[in-house]
Amino acid sequence: MRYSPGSLLLIASSPTATGEELAKRLVEDKASVLLMGKVRGLLAGRVDDEVIPAKATELLEAAVRKRLEANQSVTLVLESNEPEERERYVRPAAAVKRPCHLILVESPREQVSDEDRPSLNKLRKTLDSGDLGAEGFNTALRLGGDSASEVKRIIFRPEPKDE
Repeated sequence: MRYSPGSLLLIASSPTATGEELAKRLVEDKASVLLMGKVRGLLAGRVDDEVIPAKATELLEAAVRKRLEANQSVTLVLESNEPEERERYVRPAAAVKRPCHLILVESPREQVSDEDRPSLNKLRKTLDSGDLGAEGFNTALRLGGDSASEVKRIIFRPEPKDE
């Protein structure tokens, strides 16, 4: 799959590990991949445990904003499927006129927790009805079953020029 350089790619999944696995395996530009868990790990032992979630969110938002302003590609695996989390990252991209894309990675029903199911179903419905454009997304894709294994890589490059 090919996206424009400087794009924001959000990967939604439940559980989050499914999206992280996909990003680590398929995104060619590994430096573009940002993970909340990794940010939390970097903060562990450096700040009080009770402020880690807020500080990690703040740092991740700042990193996304800085990269988008520098016209760098960003791949971010979302921690939840809530619209508020998507908006947190789409707004800065829209402010600097960067394209936004979403990939929803489906998991088998038994791997989705009961607490995640309502927000995941709402995201599915929004994606299927084409309403993610209203949230600022240029493209949205749903990968499940064999379709996820058919994707060979995700790159951020312009289309090759025909000669």
